[in-house]
Amino acid sequence: MPPEGNTGYQDTSIEQICKQVYVGTKSFYEVFASKEALYLALLDRIVVDVAGRLTSKLDALGDDQDENEAARGLIRHFADAFVDDVRVARVTFGEGRAVTPLAEAHRRTNRRWAASFAETVWQRLGVAAGPHAHAVAMGLIGGLFDIIADWLLDTGTARPTGRASLQDGLDRFYTVISSDLPAS
Repeated sequence: MPPEGNTGYQDTSIEQICKQVYVGTKSFYEVFASKEALYLALLDRIVVDVAGRLTSKLDALGDDQDENEAARGLIRHFADAFVDDVRVARVTFGEGRAVTPLAEAHRRTNRRWAASFAETVWQRLGVAAGPHAHAVAMGLIGGLFDIIADWLLDTGTARPTGRASLQDGLDRFYTVISSDLPAS
């Protein structure tokens, strides 16, 4: 349920958005064709930011980095990208869930990218995920995303106090998923 005073994607008009950000509707339509186009542009901006953060973190890993330690660091970095500003998590995991068919397709594309990133991390860390690596990576990403989405149910718009609990849950989930991945 959205925080009080927040009506959510479906019940928010373009006029309400424009009023909130002090932009005229004419100016809005000069940039965006629709509310959905605005949402997808915002989602793309978030994805580019998170991808950049994770890629930088991966590039900074040492060659002798312990797999579990490195993965936990990446997951912490991933979570921080969303929970530093809970509104980002709400856009990505709350409002973004099947808002429209196009938004759902966008979400699926983002999950595939994230799964490919996980596979890249495993390769970099010397983990041979085997013939089902992509399926395992998709399950990992889906699980991580759903843990954050579930956490949002108990979180207002302020920076939450249950952040350590969220990180612990993400770490434990990764440990379970990765426990059957063979080393290369």
